Amino acid sequence: MSRKKHSKELKARIALDAIKGQKTMSELASEYRVHSNQIGR
Repeated sequence: MSRKKHSKELKARIALDAIKGQKTMSELASEYRVHSNQIGR
């Protein structure tokens, strides 16, 4: 099983959404299909 590689643009979009604080980490994780621990880092 290989790991997913996310583009820099996607990572930046997720980071900006997390900083805005309009959604919880869980909501962002399910929306972008990543683990919530990845967003917290």
